[in-house]
Amino acid sequence: MFERMREDIQGVFHRDPAARNAFEVVTCYPGLHAVWLHRAAHALWTSGWKWLARGVSNFSRWLTGIEIHPGAVIGRRFFIDHGMGIVIGETAEIGDDVTLYQGVTLGGTSWNKGKRHPTLEDGVVVGAGAKVLGPFTVGAGAKIGSNAVVTKAVPAGATAVGIPAKIIVKGDDGLEAQRQAMADKLGFDAYGVSQDMPDPVARAIGQLLDHLHAVDNRLEGICGALGKLGSDYCAKDMPQLRDEDFAGVCKDQGDKPAA
Repeated sequence: MFERMREDIQGVFHRDPAARNAFEVVTCYPGLHAVWLHRAAHALWTSGWKWLARGVSNFSRWLTGIEIHPGAVIGRRFFIDHGMGIVIGETAEIGDDVTLYQGVTLGGTSWNKGKRHPTLEDGVVVGAGAKVLGPFTVGAGAKIGSNAVVTKAVPAGATAVGIPAKIIVKGDDGLEAQRQAMADKLGFDAYGVSQDMPDPVARAIGQLLDHLHAVDNRLEGICGALGKLGSDYCAKDMPQLRDEDFAGVCKDQGDKPAA
């Protein structure tokens, strides 16, 4: 028991830079108090003392603002930062080294008996205000963004954001550079489509830029072929575009692009 408590205290130091010393952590961290009281409540629950277990759980809620059902299964080094408003349901299962921030709900979407709350594997981080609802698994090392509403399984190592939550898929650096070049050509401010802010809407805009890039390449090929056939279409019929846009396309014609 004391070894587990020592692990919990060290876990706070590893994940909260505001922690200064062990005495402060033991006396002033409600997340730690909630975890310790839950262990007592869970032991009573599994021993058949259901009402007493619920009483300890209710006292913990009153003391810390964190509601953990005594039937929930929690692993080692579970860290609750701030914690106010957290709700963890009866059939929730939490692995080792999991971190929850304030306002998180690990809830259910059914009134039926049996498994109805999520399973969080090792190393999962759930941001403030997120709602993880249903009997599915959030894979090891996954991250749930603040205020996300997750109703489907999240693969290991993935990040889920939004309402309803979407899984973020990061593109490679070459593709991002290509998108930025196309955005610059169009005069579009592409801050919203960078990999630093992988929002689902930004992903859609990124795919649109990919399509524009493909169309642009095809138009350049068509103009080049027409130029070799003696046509001056590129120079004369598209004057609204800048000279530099067609400098490489029309060079085979020997003509100066139209102003």
